[in-house]
Amino acid sequence: MPPKRKGKYNLPVPLKEGMILKDTEKKEWRLGRMIAQGGFGLIYLASPCVDIPVDEKAEHVIKVEYLENGPLFSELKFYQRAAKQEHIQKWMKLKRLTFLGIPIFWGAGQAEHNGKSYRFMVMERLGEDLQTTFERRGRKFNKETVLQIGVRMLDILEYIHENEYVHGDIKAANLLFGYKNPHEVYLADYGLAYRYCPNGNHKEYQENPKKGHNGTIEFTSLDAHKGVAPSRRGDLEILGYCMLQWMCGSLPWQHNLRNPEAVQAAKNKLLDELPDSVTQWAPSGTDCGEIARFLKNVSSLAYDEKPEYETLKKILLSGLEQKRPCYNGVLDLTTTKSTRGGCAGNPRKGYSELEMK
Repeated sequence: MPPKRKGKYNLPVPLKEGMILKDTEKKEWRLGRMIAQGGFGLIYLASPCVDIPVDEKAEHVIKVEYLENGPLFSELKFYQRAAKQEHIQKWMKLKRLTFLGIPIFWGAGQAEHNGKSYRFMVMERLGEDLQTTFERRGRKFNKETVLQIGVRMLDILEYIHENEYVHGDIKAANLLFGYKNPHEVYLADYGLAYRYCPNGNHKEYQENPKKGHNGTIEFTSLDAHKGVAPSRRGDLEILGYCMLQWMCGSLPWQHNLRNPEAVQAAKNKLLDELPDSVTQWAPSGTDCGEIARFLKNVSSLAYDEKPEYETLKKILLSGLEQKRPCYNGVLDLTTTKSTRGGCAGNPRKGYSELEMK
């Protein structure tokens, strides 16, 4: 049974380093040190080698929350239903992809500690989040980097959308570099993932003011502002806002984030006045034409309409043709401009505290 939703989740009392957890498949995992915490849970380094202390270079992490909390339960259901490795590999072969940035799920289970019940989930370890990189680079990415990340996100979103889910909370804090492959980007944190089309039946459009302005206010979709359940077009709209911020450094409503109604009105204005609203917002010397076209296409979608992902990718890739980027290669965020040939980059390790709310 899913846990009851609460307005605020309790952060669990930390588990002891060295504790052994057994997942539902009877596989044992040893906890290492805690490396992150957020609004509902904790993240520990972990290892399947239970007889020795967990190494700092461990390639697994364990997310932990109280059993009565909800986000980890939602994330677990997403992985069990929509992100099994055999399904991902089959999809990649079908789409001729060499990489799809969905973290690997290794197992899950429940544990008891000091009279409290915990839920845990074992995942592959990831690296630094994109928000940290964005801030360190002066809140600005070059156009080539933004468009390449956008295309990678479209690959991920097409897969999860085809498997009846939407992410609902796309933002730089939830995009993480790989730990073993630090030049690739993963879309993480499926705690708000929503099954928009269970058994092939799309949820109906229904506004609910009591649920208005859900999500991260800076990027959330117009549907979410109205309390409408998440959809494919909502995910793509959010991605469009993210790309606009990454390329321009800020969004037109950035100064008004404490006023959800004002943010909603500003987003309406932006979408109503495309492409001029985007091109005029862009700093001098910054061409955001592809993002304007992307948002124009997305804003024309019906609530339950299937997006044309290939068309959207072509829009973004059109801004890269002259530079011949290695779209299937690695990202380089170490210089002002992306490397044209080898696309070399700088390894980044660690696990961002921003990954969890």
